[in-house]
This record gives sequence, structure tokens and C-alpha cells, in this order.
Amino acid sequence: MMGMKVAVLGTGMVGYAVVRQLAKSRIVREVIAADADLERVEQRVLAIGCPNVTGKAVDLGDESSVTAVLAEADVAINCLPASLSLQTTRAAIAARCHLVDLSCAAYEDKLKLDAAAKGAGILVVPGCGVAPGLVGILAARGVELMDEAEEAILICGGLPRHPLPPLSYQIVFSVDSLFQLYRKMSLAAENGQLVQLPPFSGLESIRFDEPVGECEAVITDAWSLPHTLRHKVGRIYEKTVRYKGHWSKLATLAELGFMSDTPVEVGGVPVCPLELTKRLLEPQMKGGTDEDLTVARVTVSGKKGGRPYKAQWDMIDLYDSTRGITSMARTTGFPAVVMAEWIAEGRMPERGVLAPEQLVTGERFEPFVAALRDEGIRISYAGGER
Repeated sequence: MMGMKVAVLGTGMVGYAVVRQLAKSRIVREVIAADADLERVEQRVLAIGCPNVTGKAVDLGDESSVTAVLAEADVAINCLPASLSLQTTRAAIAARCHLVDLSCAAYEDKLKLDAAAKGAGILVVPGCGVAPGLVGILAARGVELMDEAEEAILICGGLPRHPLPPLSYQIVFSVDSLFQLYRKMSLAAENGQLVQLPPFSGLESIRFDEPVGECEAVITDAWSLPHTLRHKVGRIYEKTVRYKGHWSKLATLAELGFMSDTPVEVGGVPVCPLELTKRLLEPQMKGGTDEDLTVARVTVSGKKGGRPYKAQWDMIDLYDSTRGITSMARTTGFPAVVMAEWIAEGRMPERGVLAPEQLVTGERFEPFVAALRDEGIRISYAGGER
């Protein structure tokens, strides 16, 4: 499949970075940038200025329209909202097009499509961004290094480079998706069993090297990992990082009812507390500049050779001022690009629905991390007896 044709669904912040990255790939013959907004996609293609990139306006909410676009491609990278992820998976199977999806939403429903994907002769990779995605690959590697893995803790988050009070956070994806973090139960694994934990569980302080400093983290959804690793490690938790004080303030608002979607009457008018909170807080979630950074720390503890052992990976990725790409776009989009390139090169012969942590294992791990390092995403490792 050398000289592949790849479709990118969605040309928002991450999708645009993905298209730019693919445009310079030696493996890619043509990139189709698909978006519902014709004006936006035309501006994106014009800004990239590569003859191998073409834009197309597509009704991305219509499964048959997405299927038609994917039928033109060998591999697709899905950069659409999570709500469209399952539909896009069905479209990829119908089109017989390999799919690398940034979202891991509806993971159990996607697993039910495994036989159909195999029948279509394609590989579907759900949740192949930074988290889910890269941090899961690191966790699986840590489990591999152990004779007996006891606990895997994955900590990740996007932060403003220049935080502003009172919330010290800037929105890097949709406000609706952000507020899901504050409201939904989080999937984890304990003693081989899937468990659901309430929002704001496991609040802890954590420190990263400068320029980050003191932060805090709470348990959030671990997506595919509790399914794929629960029989290999005793406990699996994923946590999301914010600067110190952020989670504590939001937890207080939630406790007081500001995250409820049950309307309350105010002056005779029904008002939804959640929608009001979104409207009030969104303007407060801006950094001093557009510059951002992404942090990650994955720690796997267990035993090796009969002795306590710990493997830890750390990442602090900064805004790419040279190319004008946010850290979140790079760390989310570039793992998907590497995966798509590897599928095109025949380095991923597996078929069906498989998460990144099931694919980037063994001898594939170091080359995958090296490919990200070549693009400036550097991950440090420290491991040894505890």
C-alpha cells in the first residue's frame, strides 16, 4: 500500500495538524481533508499549500456520505467529535478502509464490530491519540517489563503555558466534552474487574519539572485499558492533570449542584444549572496566550526477578512556536499519523478492532517512541528496583 491515499475526517485544531503532518510524509500519495465546513477546509488546504492535499466538503454526520469518502482512501484518521466515532467505524468497515480513530468512545460497541472489520480486511484502531493512546502504550510496555504487574497509574493533561486565575485552564477541545469530565463515572480496573468510579475521585497533588510545577489530578475514564489489561495488572487508573486548585474548585461547584442538568425555576423561568455553569465558566477558561503544554506520567509498579520494580515514563511537551501547532494537537495527532503510516507500510498486519496498547508492543515499542521523538515529542524513562 505504498504511496497510500489517506482521508482525514475533520480539520479542526487536531485534524489540521494531522493533515499538515501527512502532507510531508514520504508514504502518502494523496491526502483528502474532509470537513462539513467548506470554507474552513478550503482555507486549510490553501494554508498548507501542497499539491497532494485536496479538500472536500462532506456531511460528516451522515454515515453514507462518510462511507463514500472513505471508499476513496486506503487509510483514514478520524478527528471528529466522540459522538460520531461509532458511526465512522461502521462507515470504515462498509468502505473497507483502515481506520485510526482519535476517540475511544463507545469502545464496547466497537468491539462488537470486530468480526465485521476482519471480514472487510481492515484494521480499526480506536483511541489512538495521547490519552487515550500514547499513555496506554506506555502502560502496556510497563506491564510487559514486569514478571508481575501490580498497578498502572496513567496521568495526563493539557495545560495553558501561561495560566490565568481563577481556574488556571484553557479549553483545547469542546466545552461539552470538557464538562463530561466533571460529570461522568470513570472506568477503571481493580483485581481483574471493571469498576466505575464517581467524578473527582482520587484527588492527589503531583509535581512536574519546570515550567509546569505543582499540579493536581483526579481519576477519569481509562477507556480501553481496563478491558485490555485487567487480567495482566492488579489495578489500572487513569488521571487527568490540572494546575493546583482547579479540580478542587470544580468539585465544590459539582457538590453544590452547579453540574446538574435538572432545571430549577428562577423568576418563573426554568434554568438548567449545567448550561448556566458552562456559559459562566467558558470565558474563565482561557490562558494568557494561545501557548499550551501537555504533561504525562505513566507509572507501573510490580515485581521483576522476585524484587519490587517500578517503570516510569514522563513527558512535558511544549507549544511548537516554529510551526504554530499546539502541543495538544501534536501529541494527540502525531501518534495517529505514525499508526496510519505503519498500517500503510504493512507493519500492522492485524485485522479487526484493536486498541493501540494491543498493537504497539514488544519490538514495535521503541520504534514507535522513536518516530514521535523525531517529531519533537520526547518521553523520558526511569526504571529499576524500588
